[in-house]
Amino acid sequence: MQRHEMIDHARLVMRDNDRGTYTVPTHGLYPFQWNWDSALSALGFSHFDEARAWQELTTLMAHQWADGMVPHIIFHRPDDGYFPGPEVWGTGHTPPTSGITQPAVAGFAVARIHARAHDKVLADEQARALLPKIHAWHQWFYRCRDPQGTGLVAVLHPWETGRDNSVDWDAAFERVPTEGVAPFTRRDTTHANPAHRPTDDQYKRYIWLVQTFRALGWDNSKLHDASPFQMVDPGFNAILIRSCNDIADLAERLGLDDIAVQSRDMARRGLDAMETLWNDRLGQYACLDRTTGDLLDSPSIGGILAAFAPIPKARAAALSQRVEVLSHSCNYLVPSHDPTSPDFEGLRYWRGPVWLIVNFMIADGLEQAGETAMVPRIVGDCLALIEDSGFAEYHDPITAEPCGGAHFTWTAAMVIELLYAHGLVV
Repeated sequence: MQRHEMIDHARLVMRDNDRGTYTVPTHGLYPFQWNWDSALSALGFSHFDEARAWQELTTLMAHQWADGMVPHIIFHRPDDGYFPGPEVWGTGHTPPTSGITQPAVAGFAVARIHARAHDKVLADEQARALLPKIHAWHQWFYRCRDPQGTGLVAVLHPWETGRDNSVDWDAAFERVPTEGVAPFTRRDTTHANPAHRPTDDQYKRYIWLVQTFRALGWDNSKLHDASPFQMVDPGFNAILIRSCNDIADLAERLGLDDIAVQSRDMARRGLDAMETLWNDRLGQYACLDRTTGDLLDSPSIGGILAAFAPIPKARAAALSQRVEVLSHSCNYLVPSHDPTSPDFEGLRYWRGPVWLIVNFMIADGLEQAGETAMVPRIVGDCLALIEDSGFAEYHDPITAEPCGGAHFTWTAAMVIELLYAHGLVV
């Protein structure tokens, strides 16, 4: 496939999943607006329709809760093809939303789109409107998900991480019961191969957490301490830190001094605290189980995604070396779990497959740190996967088999972003 043909195909995917003011990840499997999908999709739109990119972000932030939280799903239109729907969440919002959040990539997206905007007037106007909302979301994270002031936030549900069924969650998830979960019928396995999806037992635990948080009235001052699942994910925190840092720079340029100072302080405290997540044996960052205080020994993508934050150069160099080591055990970088680990599953969601969104963030972070050795390989593997297997949700890192949903929005957006950002199309 020629590069311009790839761009044309990617734009077609994005147009097909465009609902006017927001995108859906893909028809059928994910029929609503998802938080970090939407923000990353805006990066793709920005290369050919800046106004549409800003609209995507504006629509997302328009559904921010009063306490600052931005939900992970916005149910704009009824669709019974997805479970759990708004009746299960019961958050009481109009339009309905879920009651948990997702990685805070919107701040990074706003800063990146603003920096390269052709329409500077529109970019300034949109950024000025969005920055206070995004800043309030960042403050919410540190207030409600870091009540002890450690500098690192916890996720309370695997869906918040975006890495729903990662090996990282297995031990902690055993603490989440399944008793009392109301009967339900999954919808995801009617749209995608069940072998590519989380298990039924995991789904029961997902729903137990939703029911428990709903019983607490979705009061974010209570959820952290009430949850048996409190995980500090280095990748999740890195995205938040990067967004805080980028928002600080942009706010400073726009004269929003309070946001700049406060954002820079949050980023600094987060970066200092990230050192507590370094795992010397793995040569990467690792998740911390806040409930037990244990630093995990799980070689997952979350610890490599930490490269997205402005981490110390020595740590970035170590993560680049970690990617190089992984390159010897797979055909396509970067697997979401180490293929040499007994827990690796090349087809099952976040237990092994390659995701272009994570590849993009790892490559971008390594570039920012000046650690560019592995970047061409990562970018090249992304494009090879598309040529071999199309715009799938994710891909097997050994065989390139397409997995999950097809015709996927953020995969298409990342292809556009990678090709333009790396000068592979003019």
